[in-house]
Amino acid sequence: MKKAFLFLPLFLLAAGCSSSQTWGWYVINPTTESGWTNIKFLISGMGATIQISLIAAVLSIVIGLLVALPGLAESRGWRLVNRIYVEFVRSIPLLPMLFWVFYGLPIVFQSMGMNIPIDPFWGAIITLAISDSAFTAEIYRAGIQSIAKGQSEAAQTIGLNYFQTMRYVILPQAIRRILPPLANQFIYVVKMSAFASVIGMQELTRRANELVVTEYRPLEIYTLLVFEYLVLVLIISAGVRWLERRMGADERG
Repeated sequence: MKKAFLFLPLFLLAAGCSSSQTWGWYVINPTTESGWTNIKFLISGMGATIQISLIAAVLSIVIGLLVALPGLAESRGWRLVNRIYVEFVRSIPLLPMLFWVFYGLPIVFQSMGMNIPIDPFWGAIITLAISDSAFTAEIYRAGIQSIAKGQSEAAQTIGLNYFQTMRYVILPQAIRRILPPLANQFIYVVKMSAFASVIGMQELTRRANELVVTEYRPLEIYTLLVFEYLVLVLIISAGVRWLERRMGADERG
């Protein structure tokens, strides 16, 4: 792994060689012991970022589907429930919601006689899952509505109820269409997981902030942080494109 990072400091050192007093790429130089230690410290936050993003994305997909289905119902009351949830959640910026979940939700639990503390890990997951679920619900709704109504009618003629029709007929087709936007939402969750740093979660951004405090080299350290997110997103994008090919989601026609 150490060799894989050699090209980054070489490029950065070349860019800053004309003004050694301004640049300090030595702090993330893998050829030195201190530089490699700093790199490993930054990378150690990758696991937390991935865990938070994966769990939050899975919860968002489940919640989003549960929210989307009432929006497709014939009952105006159920559709109203969908609209209230989506519009309310979408209107709240992520950072205030994170503070409310982390600091406020335990107080709500205490007022109900329940002592349920929320640590930074689950505070970040709950916030990301709720925030993203509103967008995921709209993706589901658009994907399901894109399936011709004749297929639902055909399913009903052979005796399938609403939930059976969704499970066996509509959703298998819709998932192929909504996979690309769902992948975009997952990338969004990965990037928004950086906000977990403000409540003390030891993920990528928090590690970078702590290193900046000790090394006083924000440009170099945050440059590596950007590079880490870039690599992570490129890996996710490659995986999604592979999944699209396997599912035929990239077929035209």
